[in-house]
Amino acid sequence: MSIAVAVAGAAGRMGRTVVKAVHGDPELALVGAVDVACLGQDAGDLAGVGATGVALTSDLGSTLRAGNAAVLVDFTRAAVAFENAKTALSFGVSPVIGTTGMTPAQVEEVRALAARQGVGAFMAPNFAIGAVLMMLFARQAARYMPEVEIIEFHGEQKVDAPSGTAMRTLDFILAGRAARTAVRPEREEFKLEGARGGDQDGVKVHSVRLPGYVAHQECLFGGLGQTLTLRHDSTDRISFMPGVVLACKQVRSLDGLVVGLEHLLEL
Repeated sequence: MSIAVAVAGAAGRMGRTVVKAVHGDPELALVGAVDVACLGQDAGDLAGVGATGVALTSDLGSTLRAGNAAVLVDFTRAAVAFENAKTALSFGVSPVIGTTGMTPAQVEEVRALAARQGVGAFMAPNFAIGAVLMMLFARQAARYMPEVEIIEFHGEQKVDAPSGTAMRTLDFILAGRAARTAVRPEREEFKLEGARGGDQDGVKVHSVRLPGYVAHQECLFGGLGQTLTLRHDSTDRISFMPGVVLACKQVRSLDGLVVGLEHLLEL
C-alpha cells in the first residue's frame, strides 16, 4: 500500500522537485499540494511529469483531510514550516521538514506536539547523503585537527545564514573536537567588519550568497605543515530527493521528532 504524501511549497523549485520524486516512487502517492502561488494548477504539470489530478490549493488542513495524507513534506520558509508542522501534527500527519531557520524554541514546540500526538516527525538541515557524510567526517577530523573553519555557499535567495547544514556541522565538530592548538593574536585587526565571519567557540563560519549556487560547503582543517579540506556540492536539487523519499517511508515509524538524516541511514 502506497504512503499518501502531501507537499507544502509545491509551486517552488524544491517543491516541484519533491512532487516529481514522490510521483516517481511506487511506494509513495501524491495526494495533496499546497502553495500560495499557481492555485488550481496541476502539481504534476508544474513539476514536468504530466497531470496527476492533484491541484494546488492554499488550505493545508483541507488538503490533508481530502487526501487522507499520512506525510507532509515541507520546503517553504521557517515561519510557514513551523505553522504547517503544527497543523499536520494536529491532524495526525507526520511532517518531513527540509526548511531551515526555525528557532530552537520552535523546534522544541514541534517536538513536544509530536510526542503528545504520538506521531513521528522528521527534520533535517540537509537531505543529501553526501552532505551527511561530510558532517560525520568533519566530526572525526576535529578529533585530530581542531583548528577548522566552515564556508558555506548558497543561492542569493536563501534567507537564513549560516545555513542549517553549517550549523549542524558546527555542532558535530564541537562534539568531537580536541583541544585547540594554534597560537593566535590576542586581538585581530579588521579593515572590514565581519571579514572573519561568524564565530562560535573558536570556529569561524562564513556564508556566501550568490546566483548559480545550489548548496555547497567546505570544512577547512589546518595543522602543522598540512591542511585537510572536506567539501560537498549539491549541483542539482535532485541530490536531496533520495533522502526525502527515505524520510517519507520511515517517518511514520519514528518515536516523536527526529532531527538529522544520519539517524535514518545505516552508518
